[in-house]
Amino acid sequence: MRRETPVVGRFRSGRQLDGRAVASKEWRITTGDPEVADKVYDLLGGDKPQEWAAKGEDNLEVFTATSEVEIILDGPKSLRQKMVLWSRAGKLVQSGDGQVLDDGTPDPDAALSFQERKAKARDGIGAEPQIEVYFRIAGEEELGLFKFQTGSWSLASDLVYNKTEEEIEDYAADSESGKVKAILKLEPVEFTAKNGPRAGQLVSYVKPSLIIRGAA
Repeated sequence: MRRETPVVGRFRSGRQLDGRAVASKEWRITTGDPEVADKVYDLLGGDKPQEWAAKGEDNLEVFTATSEVEIILDGPKSLRQKMVLWSRAGKLVQSGDGQVLDDGTPDPDAALSFQERKAKARDGIGAEPQIEVYFRIAGEEELGLFKFQTGSWSLASDLVYNKTEEEIEDYAADSESGKVKAILKLEPVEFTAKNGPRAGQLVSYVKPSLIIRGAA
């Protein structure tokens, strides 16, 4: 079995502040390698690398000055999507692709609409997206492999609507290297809710986007 390339850093769309998740309009990058931290600071600007209370080895963080990064995907395996349900104790209860569970049985929520699945997840009784993107920074590929992981329903919806997996497969097939150019972006969203408990209120948030650009 082929060993996967180690990840040198993670792109994050927010942070924890007083135990609460706080979204960011610019990318935050964490790493355990001081050279990687210095390099992404030089490339993407922002605040100088600093230590943070990491649970893992990526004890350095860089709050960058950019919301958009050109990246290189190493083919279809670079995008991984699952629907997962965790218990309150942090144990994995259910995992699958949205249609079939990992054990081969049908997903009990496969017939539900996107909004119905989202509502069940919000109530803690349904699976939610787990999306992972593995990539290198364009023009700085030798720096190493980075990872972005999110449970964003907006990104999950966009990936289906844009047929992103098929796009990556097609462009990878057209490329001699099998690599694909893309953009990883944080986009501000703002609108007035028309219905639901927040009807008439201004809703604003930041959503991650993966935009495929072509064969690399």
